[in-house]
Amino acid sequence: MENRTEYKTDSQSAAQACGAGGQGGYRLKDWVNQPERLAPGHRMCAGCGATIGVRAVLRALHPGDHAVIGNATGCLEVSSYMYPYTAWEDSYIHNAFENAGATLSGVETAYKALKKRGRLPKEETFKFITFGGDGGTYDIGFQSLSGAMERGHDMVYVCYDNGAYMNTGIQRSSATPMYADTTTTPVGSESDGKMQNRKDLSAIIADHDVSYVAQTTLTQDFKDLHLKAEKAIYTEGACF
Repeated sequence: MENRTEYKTDSQSAAQACGAGGQGGYRLKDWVNQPERLAPGHRMCAGCGATIGVRAVLRALHPGDHAVIGNATGCLEVSSYMYPYTAWEDSYIHNAFENAGATLSGVETAYKALKKRGRLPKEETFKFITFGGDGGTYDIGFQSLSGAMERGHDMVYVCYDNGAYMNTGIQRSSATPMYADTTTTPVGSESDGKMQNRKDLSAIIADHDVSYVAQTTLTQDFKDLHLKAEKAIYTEGACF
């Protein structure tokens, strides 16, 4: 039987991998004092988990390295970017719901081609990171995500999972747990909530034979989030 739990990498193995490739390790004081790559002044709600998660992931970038950020449509996009203003300190591309994976895979390919032709400085390092909610990742954007992962582009896709379509009114998604109460699966005398199981997207992406897949949370254990983000960013190939 195929082992379907290999993608559950623990913090210790992530730390070992990061230590071999760059900074490695984790000290909270150093971590929180790194320059912010998502500037304040955006319109996200106070305490929103999306911006906390984004800031934590971007802190895993090593000083001096650059990033190209892709962002599927959602709360994070509409609240952090309104042309011509943006809260993102790195290069930023707003994508539609369905094409975040395709866009960043194309940018990564163009970067490799330009660097090979000598049109980009050899000493500069760029990383490619896409953020999307569960609606834009599990459902609407799954086709382009699957293609990018299967082709093995050197990029990281970060799904911040709310468990529903929060931007448009808390409708159910395939990330919504069974029996959850949403506006499209209400709990009441005529309904028990969502009747379908939650999609195991991490296992599905792992079956694409990608370089690294991890799951974590942005509450309490920031060390785990940092180490897994750093490993994903600095592991060659497609990571999720």
